[in-house]
Amino acid sequence: MQINFTILLDLLGTFAFAVSGIRMASAKQIDWFGAYIIGLVTAIGGGTLRDVLLDVTPFWFLDVKYILTTGLALVAILLFKEKLYQLGSTLFLFDTIGLGLFTVVGITKSIAAGLPFWVCIIMGTITGSVGGVVRDVLLNEVPLIFRKDIYALACVAGGGVYFLCSALDFNADVTAIIAAITVIALRLLSVKFHIHLPQLQPTQKDSKSK
Repeated sequence: MQINFTILLDLLGTFAFAVSGIRMASAKQIDWFGAYIIGLVTAIGGGTLRDVLLDVTPFWFLDVKYILTTGLALVAILLFKEKLYQLGSTLFLFDTIGLGLFTVVGITKSIAAGLPFWVCIIMGTITGSVGGVVRDVLLNEVPLIFRKDIYALACVAGGGVYFLCSALDFNADVTAIIAAITVIALRLLSVKFHIHLPQLQPTQKDSKSK
């Protein structure tokens, strides 16, 4: 049951991140194939780095579902573009959902590898955030993780909630859902109420040198 649920979260996260990548690519007037590639790297980037660090074969090498799910996301954008684009927050919502789901997937896979909790939280954060970093770099944008927005920190908080629920003997699936909702809720609330970390300000000497 746990394996099936993890796969479900993985595919939902793949779809959500792929949509966010394709949606962002369309704003740059990239062609269909280019948009698919952007959606794909957004969806698999974090998980690929996680698997490389875990010294295992990257997940999408072994299962074509992730390639096909990204294709499904492209088809959804092409068919329902007008309705989706009318929603100004579409990119943000799909990116946030993918962030929460992938964080949990990264944590559960790291637990299965027998890693300590703090490494699992880091792996969850990598799984959730690195795909967006690759997407933003390819599209010549400053990655969200490097801005003042609450992004990777939401993944860390979700990881903490995951292990808290586990310590309280919550059902594994319930724990995963609560952790994902925590990441999503923190991201949504931080944007809605303009909550962010302080920005690192340059010194007067640095400012004058510019």
